[in-house]
Amino acid sequence: MSFYDEIQKYKNFDFKAFTDKVLDNEILNIINKKNLSEQDFLALLSPKALNYIEKIACKANEIAVNNFGKTILLYAPLYISNFCINNCLYCGFSTNNNIKREMLSFEKIKENCRIIANYGIRHILLVCGENRIKTSLEYLKKSVKILEKYFDSIDLEVYPVEENEYRELFDAGVDGLTIYQETYDENLYKILHTKGTKVDYRYRIETCERAGKANYRNLSVGALLGLKDFISEVFFAGIHAQYLRKEFSHAEIGISFPRLRPAKGGFQSKTTVTDIQLVQAICAVRLFINRINITVSTRESSKLRSSIIPLGITKMSAGSSTEVGGYVKRIAKNEILSKGQFTINDVASVASVKNMIYKAGYQPVMKDMF
Repeated sequence: MSFYDEIQKYKNFDFKAFTDKVLDNEILNIINKKNLSEQDFLALLSPKALNYIEKIACKANEIAVNNFGKTILLYAPLYISNFCINNCLYCGFSTNNNIKREMLSFEKIKENCRIIANYGIRHILLVCGENRIKTSLEYLKKSVKILEKYFDSIDLEVYPVEENEYRELFDAGVDGLTIYQETYDENLYKILHTKGTKVDYRYRIETCERAGKANYRNLSVGALLGLKDFISEVFFAGIHAQYLRKEFSHAEIGISFPRLRPAKGGFQSKTTVTDIQLVQAICAVRLFINRINITVSTRESSKLRSSIIPLGITKMSAGSSTEVGGYVKRIAKNEILSKGQFTINDVASVASVKNMIYKAGYQPVMKDMF
């Protein structure tokens, strides 16, 4: 059994019919409950719940402070390659896109590490496109060994691998894994992913379970909002996180709800996820799973990120670049820039993000303490 089997019970579930019937008194009762069921969580994602978003937000803040204090962990992504064999219609790295393809040498990785470390960042997210020939397991392990010299914690956002390979990466120094299902709708998934190893929906959805069995201490999931309807995607991401929390009690579980951003290829979604819906998602997840890391990246604007800090956010990226070796290029400026995976929204420096967090009454932390 895996989470793939778990979600089959919702295969023919009518989300709209359920959420349209949610009543005011149900929402008020749920806000006051200590332990929420999956149905309670779904009710908090309903249109009716928006009438009580301030009450829900207050409860989310209370729960977050009780579990994490008033701290926000800062991290940065380091892109080491944009070679990719997948055709994901919404992604700038898609194999069908005509972009400059790059893979960092180990010396270039060191140069970027030095810059990021000088910002004060101690938690790094290692990112690459999905191409096992260009970015082999050995290349990843050697990269991790370099990162270990500069950072206290290393998470991966790379192509899915087998359990024994996750163990090799864990032994090399990796702490955690971030993997987005993109969309939990299996039929839509097949439409959006037309080429490459990523076409295997089940293999991807079971990725965190393989890493969990390899003793990873951080496991993070999420959906790319804007590919399908807001309610079902957030719901499935939430129950996915809850499943991992129960199966891997040794690990800290995280979740993120990145929204679509402009990228090479010009993918246009028919679905728009509003700011208030993002707030609703964050608050609902916090009430459903009290102890969960919730990440908001630089896909969102500085203004929005500042305003949602009290809602239960525990992690933020800062000073980010989604280009391969982008930190060195940013300083050099005369280098030819490759296309990033997506267009960043919050371009503020790490110092500015820290100041923003202080102004919100929170403490930015540079090393994962959980």
